[in-house]
Amino acid sequence: MMRSTLWLMAGVTLALAVPAAAKQARPDIAAAIAAPGRAADDIKLDEGRKPVEILTFMGLAKGDQVADIMAGNGYYTEIMARAVGPKGHVTAYDPKQFVEGDEKAAAAWAALLGREGNVTHTTYPFEAFAAPANAYDFVMIHLDYHDLYWESAKFKVPKTDPAAFLATLYAAMKPGGTVAVIDHVALPGDTRATVDKLHRIDPATVKADFLKAGFVLQAESDLLRTASDDHTKLVFDPAVRGKTDRFAFRFRKPKG
Repeated sequence: MMRSTLWLMAGVTLALAVPAAAKQARPDIAAAIAAPGRAADDIKLDEGRKPVEILTFMGLAKGDQVADIMAGNGYYTEIMARAVGPKGHVTAYDPKQFVEGDEKAAAAWAALLGREGNVTHTTYPFEAFAAPANAYDFVMIHLDYHDLYWESAKFKVPKTDPAAFLATLYAAMKPGGTVAVIDHVALPGDTRATVDKLHRIDPATVKADFLKAGFVLQAESDLLRTASDDHTKLVFDPAVRGKTDRFAFRFRKPKG
């Protein structure tokens, strides 16, 4: 009972501390985002994604060795590469099923790699994520953790074990390393069914998965929460796309 009470008290403290901290956006991250060269389509997403505030809250630092998992078009890859500076590095991981044969994606990545010299883009089978041990100070999983509960014959994505993914991720993190997780909020229910239908995930499921894997939930933020979102709609529905209710969790691998 005492442990539960202390945990709840700590959670309340974190919840109260986060909004104040989030307002103190770091000027170096803001400068990295504002510098010229980013794709126009990415710049349009900044208002809804709030990358300055998010990366300030998550604690990305100069010189960090970073992984951007399921990086997509590299939106956060490029921002983080600029923010960590020449002594840092970003490895962008994309499932082979998502990028192989996609000429548009290949061209976009070629352009990004040409702009940012401290980025590596690598692919892996969706169901078999692999990364070197003790490699990363910071990991970003942006709007994609839910896909670990998704399977698709069309995209050749088999049923995946989130616990196996997290075991690999845990080993890849340096002690004290941070994992930033942002995703679309779902109502409680069957996780795989919800992901298949809506591409959303219950925040409680994400917390439970990471805690079971050995990570610590250091803080959470309401920066991207949207009260008006209809949690029963697919995230690609035009009525909510780009305006979904999203949670932001900062997990840490313990040092000891």
